[in-house]
Amino acid sequence: MNNENSYLVIDERVLPEVFQKVLQATELLRNGKAASTSEAVKIVGISRSVYYKYRDAVYPYIKKETGGILTVQLVLNDRPGVLMNLLSYFYKANANILTVNQNIPVKGKAFVSISARINQMEEDSDSFLKGLASVHGVIKIDSISD
Repeated sequence: MNNENSYLVIDERVLPEVFQKVLQATELLRNGKAASTSEAVKIVGISRSVYYKYRDAVYPYIKKETGGILTVQLVLNDRPGVLMNLLSYFYKANANILTVNQNIPVKGKAFVSISARINQMEEDSDSFLKGLASVHGVIKIDSISD
């Protein structure tokens, strides 16, 4: 189970509060309610070092009744071809893309949300997510809902 890029779904009530605070700080930065990491961590009450330690490892999982639709929010490098590589990965996995939303890149990072029907995929969703995380230019997966 100690595979690189393996995921666990854990009830947040049993986790230390710090993980929730990391998510809150990330959301403050994303929606512009905090202008900097220093401001965001001060608002939620954690140190910058704690935030940087966990920010790329903690993201929300939202279960929805969608009938085989996976929505993934990602942070990508703002470089030509990165989004195309990502979309090609969906195609190769036989995932039917339903929506793609990309915000205007900020500081070299693009925030992208992709929803796809995954009931025709040959691989399981864990393997698919590991593959997505390894696509060149993907900085991190922010959240997953299915």
